[in-house]
Amino acid sequence: MPAGSLAPERGAGSGFVRFAGLCAILAGLAGFLYAVAFVILARGTPALGGLLSALFLLLLGLLATPALVALYERLRETDAPFALWGTLLALVGAAGAAIHGGYDLANAIHPPTTLDPNAPSQIDPRGLLTFGVESIGLLVLSWLIGRTPGWPRGLAWLGYLSAILLLALYLGRLIVLDPANPIILVPAIANGFVVEPFWYVWLGLTLARARD
Repeated sequence: MPAGSLAPERGAGSGFVRFAGLCAILAGLAGFLYAVAFVILARGTPALGGLLSALFLLLLGLLATPALVALYERLRETDAPFALWGTLLALVGAAGAAIHGGYDLANAIHPPTTLDPNAPSQIDPRGLLTFGVESIGLLVLSWLIGRTPGWPRGLAWLGYLSAILLLALYLGRLIVLDPANPIILVPAIANGFVVEPFWYVWLGLTLARARD
Protein backbone atom coordinates (compact mmCIF):
# COMPACT_ATOMS: atom_id res chain seq x y z
CA MET A 1 0.00 0.00 0.00
CA PRO A 2 1.46 3.41 -0.90
CA ALA A 3 2.52 5.53 2.06
CA GLY A 4 -0.27 7.80 3.21
CA SER A 5 -2.96 6.18 1.07
CA LEU A 6 -6.49 6.69 2.34
CA ALA A 7 -7.37 3.10 1.45
CA PRO A 8 -6.33 0.66 4.19
CA GLU A 9 -5.06 -2.81 3.47
CA ARG A 10 -7.83 -5.39 3.16
CA GLY A 11 -8.91 -6.45 6.62
CA ALA A 12 -6.81 -3.73 8.27
CA GLY A 13 -9.65 -2.28 10.31
CA SER A 14 -11.61 -0.58 7.51
CA GLY A 15 -14.82 -1.10 9.53
CA PHE A 16 -13.29 0.85 12.40
CA VAL A 17 -12.15 3.57 10.01
CA ARG A 18 -15.72 4.11 8.84
CA PHE A 19 -16.91 4.09 12.45
CA ALA A 20 -14.22 6.63 13.29
CA GLY A 21 -15.32 8.77 10.35
CA LEU A 22 -18.87 8.83 11.67
CA CYS A 23 -17.61 9.69 15.16
CA ALA A 24 -15.55 12.55 13.72
CA ILE A 25 -18.62 14.00 12.01
CA LEU A 26 -20.60 13.68 15.25
CA ALA A 27 -17.69 15.30 17.13
CA GLY A 28 -17.92 18.26 14.78
CA LEU A 29 -21.65 18.53 15.52
CA ALA A 30 -21.03 18.22 19.28
CA GLY A 31 -18.36 20.92 19.10
CA PHE A 32 -20.73 23.28 17.29
CA LEU A 33 -23.53 22.63 19.80
CA TYR A 34 -21.07 23.16 22.66
CA ALA A 35 -20.25 26.58 21.24
CA VAL A 36 -23.96 27.43 20.88
CA ALA A 37 -24.65 26.42 24.48
CA PHE A 38 -21.54 28.07 25.95
CA VAL A 39 -21.59 31.33 23.99
CA ILE A 40 -25.32 31.91 23.34
CA LEU A 41 -27.56 29.89 25.66
CA ALA A 42 -25.47 30.52 28.77
CA ARG A 43 -26.04 34.27 28.42
CA GLY A 44 -29.84 34.09 28.54
CA THR A 45 -30.36 30.91 30.56
CA PRO A 46 -27.16 30.17 32.51
CA ALA A 47 -28.43 26.93 34.07
CA LEU A 48 -29.52 25.38 30.76
CA GLY A 49 -26.47 26.71 28.94
CA GLY A 50 -24.15 25.28 31.59
CA LEU A 51 -25.86 21.90 31.50
CA LEU A 52 -25.84 21.58 27.71
CA SER A 53 -22.33 22.95 27.25
CA ALA A 54 -21.03 20.39 29.76
CA LEU A 55 -22.89 17.57 28.01
CA PHE A 56 -21.65 18.51 24.54
CA LEU A 57 -18.07 18.99 25.76
CA LEU A 58 -18.21 15.50 27.26
CA LEU A 59 -19.54 14.07 23.97
CA LEU A 60 -16.96 15.97 21.93
CA GLY A 61 -14.09 14.51 23.93
CA LEU A 62 -15.42 10.95 23.69
CA LEU A 63 -16.34 11.10 19.99
CA ALA A 64 -12.94 12.52 19.05
CA THR A 65 -11.02 9.50 20.37
CA PRO A 66 -11.82 6.93 17.62
CA ALA A 67 -11.25 9.59 14.96
CA LEU A 68 -7.79 10.32 16.37
CA VAL A 69 -6.90 6.62 16.50
CA ALA A 70 -7.94 6.19 12.87
CA LEU A 71 -5.95 9.28 11.91
CA TYR A 72 -2.88 7.84 13.62
CA GLU A 73 -3.22 4.66 11.56
CA ARG A 74 -3.09 6.78 8.39
CA LEU A 75 -0.24 9.03 9.45
CA ARG A 76 2.17 6.60 11.09
CA GLU A 77 3.63 5.57 7.73
CA THR A 78 4.70 9.17 7.16
CA ASP A 79 6.52 9.53 10.48
CA ALA A 80 5.61 7.01 13.18
CA PRO A 81 7.21 8.73 16.23
CA PHE A 82 5.67 12.12 15.44
CA ALA A 83 2.33 10.48 14.64
CA LEU A 84 2.37 8.69 17.99
CA TRP A 85 3.38 11.81 19.90
CA GLY A 86 0.79 14.00 18.22
CA THR A 87 -1.95 11.42 18.69
CA LEU A 88 -1.11 10.91 22.37
CA LEU A 89 -1.26 14.65 22.98
CA ALA A 90 -4.55 14.96 21.09
CA LEU A 91 -6.01 11.97 22.96
CA VAL A 92 -4.97 13.48 26.30
CA GLY A 93 -6.65 16.70 25.21
CA ALA A 94 -9.82 14.83 24.21
CA ALA A 95 -9.83 12.94 27.50
CA GLY A 96 -9.34 16.22 29.35
CA ALA A 97 -12.33 17.70 27.51
CA ALA A 98 -14.47 14.67 28.38
CA ILE A 99 -13.43 14.79 32.05
CA HIS A 100 -13.95 18.55 32.21
CA GLY A 101 -17.36 18.17 30.61
CA GLY A 102 -18.26 15.34 32.98
CA TYR A 103 -17.16 17.43 35.98
CA ASP A 104 -19.26 20.40 34.86
CA LEU A 105 -22.19 18.13 34.05
CA ALA A 106 -22.13 16.59 37.54
CA ASN A 107 -22.09 20.06 39.09
CA ALA A 108 -24.89 21.26 36.79
CA ILE A 109 -27.15 18.36 37.75
CA HIS A 110 -26.39 18.55 41.48
CA PRO A 111 -24.89 21.99 42.22
CA PRO A 112 -22.63 21.88 45.31
CA THR A 113 -23.37 24.53 47.89
CA THR A 114 -19.74 25.61 48.37
CA LEU A 115 -18.47 25.52 44.78
CA ASP A 116 -16.52 28.60 43.67
CA PRO A 117 -17.37 29.04 39.96
CA ASN A 118 -14.06 30.84 39.37
CA ALA A 119 -11.93 28.07 40.89
CA PRO A 120 -9.95 26.17 38.22
CA SER A 121 -10.59 22.50 37.65
CA GLN A 122 -7.89 20.32 39.23
CA ILE A 123 -7.96 18.01 36.20
CA ASP A 124 -8.13 20.64 33.46
CA PRO A 125 -7.11 24.00 34.97
CA ARG A 126 -8.31 26.81 32.69
CA GLY A 127 -8.51 24.33 29.80
CA LEU A 128 -4.88 23.17 29.96
CA LEU A 129 -5.81 19.82 28.38
CA THR A 130 -8.95 20.80 26.43
CA PHE A 131 -7.27 23.77 24.74
CA GLY A 132 -3.54 23.83 25.51
CA VAL A 133 -2.43 20.21 25.08
CA GLU A 134 -5.00 19.64 22.34
CA SER A 135 -3.55 22.53 20.35
CA ILE A 136 -0.06 21.00 20.36
CA GLY A 137 -1.38 17.59 19.33
CA LEU A 138 -3.45 19.09 16.54
CA LEU A 139 -0.48 21.13 15.35
CA VAL A 140 1.66 17.99 15.02
CA LEU A 141 -1.11 15.98 13.34
CA SER A 142 -1.84 18.80 10.89
CA TRP A 143 1.85 18.98 9.98
CA LEU A 144 1.81 15.25 9.23
CA ILE A 145 -1.42 15.54 7.23
CA GLY A 146 0.29 18.14 5.07
CA ARG A 147 3.20 15.73 4.45
CA THR A 148 1.07 12.68 3.69
CA PRO A 149 0.16 12.00 0.04
CA GLY A 150 -3.54 11.62 -0.63
CA TRP A 151 -4.72 13.86 2.22
CA PRO A 152 -6.34 17.27 1.60
CA ARG A 153 -3.85 20.07 2.16
CA GLY A 154 -6.74 22.28 3.22
CA LEU A 155 -7.39 19.95 6.15
CA ALA A 156 -3.84 20.55 7.35
CA TRP A 157 -4.16 24.34 7.09
CA LEU A 158 -7.52 24.27 8.87
CA GLY A 159 -5.91 22.18 11.61
CA TYR A 160 -3.14 24.78 11.99
CA LEU A 161 -5.75 27.51 12.37
CA SER A 162 -7.70 25.51 14.95
CA ALA A 163 -4.51 24.82 16.90
CA ILE A 164 -3.67 28.54 17.02
CA LEU A 165 -7.18 29.43 18.17
CA LEU A 166 -7.13 26.71 20.84
CA LEU A 167 -3.81 27.97 22.18
CA ALA A 168 -5.18 31.53 22.23
CA LEU A 169 -8.20 30.26 24.17
CA TYR A 170 -6.01 28.57 26.76
CA LEU A 171 -3.78 31.60 27.23
CA GLY A 172 -6.84 33.87 27.39
CA ARG A 173 -8.52 31.72 30.02
CA LEU A 174 -5.27 31.51 31.97
CA ILE A 175 -4.42 35.21 31.91
CA VAL A 176 -7.65 37.15 31.30
CA LEU A 177 -10.23 34.65 32.66
CA ASP A 178 -13.34 36.72 31.78
CA PRO A 179 -15.11 34.75 28.99
CA ALA A 180 -16.79 37.95 27.74
CA ASN A 181 -13.40 39.54 26.98
CA PRO A 182 -12.79 39.72 23.18
CA ILE A 183 -9.40 38.05 23.68
CA ILE A 184 -11.33 34.92 24.69
CA LEU A 185 -14.64 35.46 22.92
CA VAL A 186 -13.27 35.95 19.40
CA PRO A 187 -11.19 32.72 19.31
CA ALA A 188 -14.06 30.86 21.02
CA ILE A 189 -16.56 31.96 18.38
CA ALA A 190 -14.21 31.39 15.44
CA ASN A 191 -13.04 27.96 16.55
CA GLY A 192 -16.23 26.73 18.19
CA PHE A 193 -18.71 27.74 15.51
CA VAL A 194 -16.62 27.29 12.36
CA VAL A 195 -13.06 25.99 12.40
CA GLU A 196 -13.13 22.99 14.76
CA PRO A 197 -16.54 21.62 13.63
CA PHE A 198 -15.51 21.99 9.98
CA TRP A 199 -12.17 20.25 10.67
CA TYR A 200 -13.82 17.27 12.36
CA VAL A 201 -16.50 16.93 9.68
CA TRP A 202 -13.88 17.15 6.93
CA LEU A 203 -11.76 14.55 8.73
CA GLY A 204 -14.81 12.31 9.11
CA LEU A 205 -15.69 12.54 5.41
CA THR A 206 -12.07 11.82 4.47
CA LEU A 207 -11.97 8.73 6.68
CA ALA A 208 -15.39 7.59 5.44
CA ARG A 209 -14.01 7.40 1.90
CA ALA A 210 -11.62 4.64 2.99
CA ARG A 211 -12.45 1.35 1.29
CA ASP A 212 -11.33 -2.28 1.26
